[in-house]
Amino acid sequence: MATPDFIRDIRATAGHQLLLLPGVTAVVFDDEGRVLLGRRSDTGKWSVIGGIGEPGEEPALTAEREVYEETAVHCVAERVVLTQALKPVQYANGDRCQYLDITFRCRATGGEARVNDDESLEVAWFGIDALPPLSEFSLFRIKQSLTDGPTWFARTPKPEGPGSPADGGAGPSGAV
Repeated sequence: MATPDFIRDIRATAGHQLLLLPGVTAVVFDDEGRVLLGRRSDTGKWSVIGGIGEPGEEPALTAEREVYEETAVHCVAERVVLTQALKPVQYANGDRCQYLDITFRCRATGGEARVNDDESLEVAWFGIDALPPLSEFSLFRIKQSLTDGPTWFARTPKPEGPGSPADGGAGPSGAV
């Protein structure tokens, strides 16, 4: 995976300390209801498409750019499906990152699915009832993309007090 130049610049002074990085996931559907997946070159496993936003880039445009860069498929981001702070990861070189993921449901608008960079070994469309083995991360994002429900987000427990769940109050709904 290529590390964006702006992250290399930050690492030059920040060392291996934990960085919070903007990430997007794109769950892309075609007109037949199939989902676009890539088999990652770093793990060899099938996954939804994703990547890191560039400084000043809108997250929806990041999703559309990443899909094209990795699969040669043009798409349009239609809605935010979920947002989630992922667990911190540490890479073999000692770098630590935590990604803030925004997942978009996207609609394919053109192009032929193919490997378009070095991040994927294969790229293909799959029917929802014929998915290859996928991580819980990918399955959850596909499932959320198939609903018309509100944007999903993880709740952080509120401190106890008036209006808190511990006090019998409703607290936040977990969705907007």
